[in-house]
Amino acid sequence: MRVRRSVPTTLLDGLAVVPLVLALAGQAAAADPGPRAAAVPARGTAHMGMGVLAHDGRGKVAPDGVSALAGWTEGVDVASHQGNVAWSTLWNSGVKWAYVKATEGTYYKNTYFNQQYTGSYNVGMIRGTYHFATPDTTTGAAQADYFVNNGGGWSKDGKTLPGVLDIEWNPYGATCYGKTQSGMVAWIRDFVNRYKARTGRDAVIYTATSWWKQCTGNYSGFGTTNPLWVARYASEVGELPAGWPYYTIWQYTSSGPTVGDHNHFNGDLSRVQALANG
Repeated sequence: MRVRRSVPTTLLDGLAVVPLVLALAGQAAAADPGPRAAAVPARGTAHMGMGVLAHDGRGKVAPDGVSALAGWTEGVDVASHQGNVAWSTLWNSGVKWAYVKATEGTYYKNTYFNQQYTGSYNVGMIRGTYHFATPDTTTGAAQADYFVNNGGGWSKDGKTLPGVLDIEWNPYGATCYGKTQSGMVAWIRDFVNRYKARTGRDAVIYTATSWWKQCTGNYSGFGTTNPLWVARYASEVGELPAGWPYYTIWQYTSSGPTVGDHNHFNGDLSRVQALANG
């Protein structure tokens, strides 16, 4: 005669819970796309310096706000993520110039462009615009045309700075946008040549030394024509990309008051005016 043994109730309860736990875990995993997906921003949201802290780090932290040195003139750069900017507050704090993101690739225009570009002008600032480059989407010439056609032009009115090519880490994929070093140099040349043909001005190049070394092989051929805007979040600007004996603008912090991205122009206000006048 076989003896039938009963299974303890607590064990049965435990076995019943296991499928439920597994099901809930599966739902949580499906709802969470993971850090890789979350790290890729939406197209159009890129802005100056968004990769500096992650890729270049921060040196000894520079003081926030307006520099006390007479040889520097304080400025800011803004994009759509800053929304409506308090320009009067910035002006009263000593900020005298601004750059506003106009475009990205050939697919995006800053949705706050009018408030930011016109607002900075209305409080008395000298202002200009910049283009966030995406060399993996279209040619340099095509992006220069898109930039000029959508806010990136220049006029000799004493209040308009030449346009800026923002070329830095790719927030959407491969650091160097899938280009070889020579291919990147050719793309940048295509952009700046087209911009000059359209406006008569040499575009300012914004970049970081570490990115420039990695993605252009530290190419030195733009230093005699295109003013340098270098990103380095530290108390000293440090090494510059090859070919530039000095910088024109230094983005030294992303955590300034009112607007995070603050910059030193390498000279007093008369030098800012001189750049505007060409």
